[in-house]
Amino acid sequence: MSGLVARKAGMTQIFAEDGSAVPVTVLNVETCKVIARRTSDKDGYDAIQVGFGAPKRAESRAVQGHYAKQGQDVMGNLKEFRVAADAEFELGQDLTVSMFEVGQKIDVAGTSKGRGFAGVMKRYDFGGGRATHGAEKVHRQMGSTGQCQWPGRVFPGKKMPGHYGSVRKTVQNLEIVRVDEDLNRILVKGAVPGAKNGLLELRPAVKGA
Repeated sequence: MSGLVARKAGMTQIFAEDGSAVPVTVLNVETCKVIARRTSDKDGYDAIQVGFGAPKRAESRAVQGHYAKQGQDVMGNLKEFRVAADAEFELGQDLTVSMFEVGQKIDVAGTSKGRGFAGVMKRYDFGGGRATHGAEKVHRQMGSTGQCQWPGRVFPGKKMPGHYGSVRKTVQNLEIVRVDEDLNRILVKGAVPGAKNGLLELRPAVKGA
């Protein structure tokens, strides 16, 4: 089984048969097409190269040649998904939400929201300094960073203010609540990384049953 590329539409809720509200994220699956195959004999691993989206600019001759070699039209982006060696995928094959089914567990990977330069209270959930009893200008500071005379340095990896977010994150074992083949849309239970309209990679769960 392969994976798909989708865009995050946002969160909402649906109601289960017992009347309970289930928070879900709506994922609009892109038009994905198999562009190339990767095989163990030639490349050392088995995967398919999936193209999606319309090109936003004139691609380089190298990229155009790659598509022409496979006999495919130029697309906006490329992603690779590992598959089994005996998986049957044809060049130019369209990949749709019919690959997944309700109740299946999937892993969703994407880029988390970028929050710029942030302090330790926002970045690492530090408690901050005292708010009274003479405390001045230390309310959101991190406190001591190291030692006095020995070893007299700040250890690598110390949690300090810095760039927060805008990194690749993967949420595992999300349950598919609904699959809409007409709209090419998937609803998964819970939240996924990234902002609205952000690209996400959907793969069958590697740890879930």
